[in-house]
Amino acid sequence: MEENDLLKVDYTTALDKFHRVSKLKQALERRPPIRKTLRPTLIHGTVRGGRASAAAAAKSRQLLPARQFHEEPSAPLPFMELKYFNGLGGFPEDGKEFVIYLGPNRHTPLPWINIMANPKFGALVSESGAECVWGRNSQNDRLTPWFNDPVCDPPGTAIYIRDDEIGAVWSPTAKPIREKDAYRARHGQGYTTFEHNSHAIEQRLLTFVPVDDAGGKPVRLQRLRLRNNSSRRRKLTVTAYATLVLGPDPEETGMHVVTKWDLQSQSLFARNSYNPEFCDCITFATSAPTPTSFTADRAGFIGRNRSLRDPAAMEHERLTGDVGAGLDPCAAMQVIVEIEPGHTAEMTFLVGQADDEEKARGLVMRFRDPANVEAAFQETRQWWDRLLSTIEVETPEASTNLLLNRWLLYQTLSCRIWGRSALYQSSGAYGFRDQLQDVMALVHAAPHLAREHILRAAARQFVEGDVQHWWHPESGAGVRTRISDDLLWLPFVTAHYVRTTGDATILDEMVPFLDGKPLEEQQTESLSIPVASATQGSLLEHCRRAIARSATAGPHGLPLIGTGDWNDGLNRVGLGGKGESVWLAWFEICVLKDFAELLTLRELGDEARACHVRAAQLAETVDAQAWDGAWYRRAYFDDGTPLGSSENSEARIDSLPQTWAAISGAGDSDRIGVALRSLEENLVREADDLILLFTPPFDKTAADVGYIKGYPPGVRENGGQYTHAATWVALAFARQGDGDKAVRLLRMLNPVEHARDENDCERYKVEPYVMPGDVYSLADNVGRGGWTWYTGAAAWTYRVWLEEILGFQRSGHTLTINPVIPKDWSGFRLRYRFQNTTYRIAVENPDHCSRGVILMELDGVSAAEKAVRLSDDGLSHEVRVVLGNKPG
Repeated sequence: MEENDLLKVDYTTALDKFHRVSKLKQALERRPPIRKTLRPTLIHGTVRGGRASAAAAAKSRQLLPARQFHEEPSAPLPFMELKYFNGLGGFPEDGKEFVIYLGPNRHTPLPWINIMANPKFGALVSESGAECVWGRNSQNDRLTPWFNDPVCDPPGTAIYIRDDEIGAVWSPTAKPIREKDAYRARHGQGYTTFEHNSHAIEQRLLTFVPVDDAGGKPVRLQRLRLRNNSSRRRKLTVTAYATLVLGPDPEETGMHVVTKWDLQSQSLFARNSYNPEFCDCITFATSAPTPTSFTADRAGFIGRNRSLRDPAAMEHERLTGDVGAGLDPCAAMQVIVEIEPGHTAEMTFLVGQADDEEKARGLVMRFRDPANVEAAFQETRQWWDRLLSTIEVETPEASTNLLLNRWLLYQTLSCRIWGRSALYQSSGAYGFRDQLQDVMALVHAAPHLAREHILRAAARQFVEGDVQHWWHPESGAGVRTRISDDLLWLPFVTAHYVRTTGDATILDEMVPFLDGKPLEEQQTESLSIPVASATQGSLLEHCRRAIARSATAGPHGLPLIGTGDWNDGLNRVGLGGKGESVWLAWFEICVLKDFAELLTLRELGDEARACHVRAAQLAETVDAQAWDGAWYRRAYFDDGTPLGSSENSEARIDSLPQTWAAISGAGDSDRIGVALRSLEENLVREADDLILLFTPPFDKTAADVGYIKGYPPGVRENGGQYTHAATWVALAFARQGDGDKAVRLLRMLNPVEHARDENDCERYKVEPYVMPGDVYSLADNVGRGGWTWYTGAAAWTYRVWLEEILGFQRSGHTLTINPVIPKDWSGFRLRYRFQNTTYRIAVENPDHCSRGVILMELDGVSAAEKAVRLSDDGLSHEVRVVLGNKPG
């Protein structure tokens, strides 16, 4: 090597070292480097996309507005006629959206969100535009942050619009930059649309997660349309930003996320190799047209001592192009547009996840085409429309029609079954009893999804018969517990599915059991990843083992409560192994009767008779051991002390044993009547529109009942309205034939009725279009909604209305209509699509009675035994049902 060459190497090395130290210093100061300024120049054309490169993007210059302009006024948002408008929002005529209008200085009391999901992907978005996006699991595979913050509702993603000629920066949503001009958010099934007019630019942002018959693509799409309503050409830079997580929390995963710019697809790729289940997944973000600049450096984008309301990147012409390891990761990209007066520009921003880079590129190229984005949106709307129109109702209760025809099933499937996440909880896991109950509401609209989940749940049963209380589907990690009711929901739901659909073949499906270490004697639960056992059994055998495992008895002959029955919060009532559950006895009776039906189908008569004998013995035991004088007790502690008794100063009466005495049909009829009257007198607070779980709440008792005492008195399970259980109160009165009372109770649960005006909104606070998990009875917060979206109350509300009140009962290919309705109803209508055949059902009530079908006709011909034989002939049929007091 020559001397001159050596000098060159030393000089180059020193220079390289200088640049590296300089970059390190800038990173430590967490602020972008100072750039030379350059007067921005116009770029001709409607939308400018470009092949962004790190080298070009690194030459980011500070933006200097070229000229001063007088801003032109923006047109107000067009007026929309809304039903049940409460000052903040309401429903359009078809009820398919809930529309929220945010005028100057107006806010919803708490975030009003939408959950958009398909089986492998999802997103949560609030009326302000704050968003969380997840991949295969909404807890362990979050692509952007989930904030459990209903007060601030901070955004984890954002879109910025910048007028490059005057320097103004704003957002098309109310966050992160709030302007004085109004915003409108329109939550629909699978999508949310935002509307905002400002700076003489009409802005329409569509956010959706695609769904189709194959499940849908793993991507969240945002299509932004900008119309120039000013008198001059506008040059705008649009920036889409997302904080990257790629796991549960950014604090845990940020150091492991590695980003790169994929030249082939002109997209930003990110990967977290330390995520146990998703280490091979590629998260991608890009735009259509292709970005003109990008960055994966969140610190540089936001800047020192700044926030997403005022990011430093908006003061520079373009993004820095930083990618790699060791960054505070984000995905930000820019598109530059020029819009002539009266013209519109359109662009799409994508965030998604794929198994590998090639599949990521395929998704990028697919949705770079605006025609494919529009097709995916229309397919998503049509998919949800078809599912939710399987059964449509028209009752005198207009607010109920809105829930039954759209929102209850959407909440159940999109949030509970697919997303398993919402603002107040983001679990990502399946609960054994939870989603099993949810799919009972899908047996008409999506029986294949119900079937699929029943088999999925059966696979989480141990050889011994007990089950995982919850589990993550990707890894199988979950908890084995001593909770006593979980396993019984498998035969209960299986029987409902078979009875309704007529699909008895599911009973013969072979499903493996789990192998795992049983709980030690003093162990209450264990978190583990069990393995699939070599032992398999039919679904019928899985149900049989669940019932056998549940055949326990304590000192009073009642089933052992374990570490909680349906109410997990009573986890210490039976900690010593002797505590008993009265509610569980009634529930087990229901399960035994239903399982006997399945056994009869398989001609197992002796086993079926044994189930009936056990059920009858349990009913006798409950009446002998659990009657308190005016209602049924709730449970017994290990030492034999009753819970839910007049002897107790707190939790004197609980709704569950009263309602399930009626639901099971096994209780003494006179006692059931007395018990339901006691429930009504003590737990139904009509002035507050509340149906309490029990009263008084736990507050000062020394009794060690469990973690339920951690809730303030009157909140959630601790003596508030737990809506899931409240639906059973309406169900119990319907089973008694009291349609007036049952519908009055259901009206009290209706979220639309809780927020009829602005005062109601301030009291109730949460979304008026989905079911809340609970409503407070806490002093000074009476009537405040609690946990929303992620609740089993949606599925049960749907079933009680449809099956019990409207009397829609399908058994295989046989349809009966046996309503229990208020006497003042003159009738109602249903439209049922059975495969490719439509049945239009008109129910008449000329005698103004609650129940009693005296006539049923199919296409003008009297139906034998007041039942219709369903056939898929592709035609439209008319069904007439008449109620009356006299047999006809």
